[in-house]
Amino acid sequence: MRTWLRHHRYALRVALRRLRLHPFSSLANIVVIALMLAVPILGAAVLQSSQPLARQLAVAPELTLFLTPGTTAPQQQALIEKLRAQAGDKLADAHLLPRDQALRQLRADPAWAQALDALADNPLPDAIIVTLHDSDTPAQVAQSLAETWRTWPGVDHVQLDSEWVRRLESLLSFVRVGLGLLAVAVIVVVLATVFNTVRLQALTQRDEIAVARLVGATESFVRRPFLYLGALTGLAASLLALLLAWLAMAPLNTLLGRFAQSYGIEWAMQLPATPDLLLSGLLVIILGAVAARLSVTHHTQF
Repeated sequence: MRTWLRHHRYALRVALRRLRLHPFSSLANIVVIALMLAVPILGAAVLQSSQPLARQLAVAPELTLFLTPGTTAPQQQALIEKLRAQAGDKLADAHLLPRDQALRQLRADPAWAQALDALADNPLPDAIIVTLHDSDTPAQVAQSLAETWRTWPGVDHVQLDSEWVRRLESLLSFVRVGLGLLAVAVIVVVLATVFNTVRLQALTQRDEIAVARLVGATESFVRRPFLYLGALTGLAASLLALLLAWLAMAPLNTLLGRFAQSYGIEWAMQLPATPDLLLSGLLVIILGAVAARLSVTHHTQF
């Protein structure tokens, strides 16, 4: 056990020494990886902060069922009962809006009052206002129910009163896909950068590795410092990326605050949760070590 620990301490010291011997190239590699890491961190912060923002902007998704003329009161009540039975737990509320009440509500709006006074009769149909419970996919649920209800007897037209839900859901889906693509790009950059760094280090230390083998060094002993080099590069890049993302929060939150105030809402970006950041950092460290292993295995066969 002591021998194993001593070998790992030696490998760590060698890796640190190699970083110090090439400070500019090492720093350049770390900065490149850190910049790539900072972008998805900020993207995740935007996505995370958009969830409470959506709740501030949102009203519960609503649908309006306009009834065919001549629908009797018992038929209207039967439709409401049928809605409640068919929608089940998706339905938060369903109530009748009589045509006379709808006309009075429109007359209360000065923009409509003069036009409605010119009409001899009430042109509005009776309607049923349906409010849905919040869900992970409100647009899909509302669209599915609307397509079903349009085919019912007595229903003339179904209007989705919360089309913004579809747009918001599409935007958040786009952000999620974008973050996924960024994550793939980060993986490629980490692997390529560390692979190339270790390749150059292995070629630079070619004679030292040959001498070590002549005196009995094992392959694991030869490769271990390079694995630490890749892991240290990933660790340094993760810490720098976190610092860059934190520094970018201040100006971004200032701009977002001004934008949100114009809509009467509060919106501020925050870094992702600590467990998520730790897991991401660990993944980058592992990727660095894997890239180093692949590179040193390929370039130390001499």
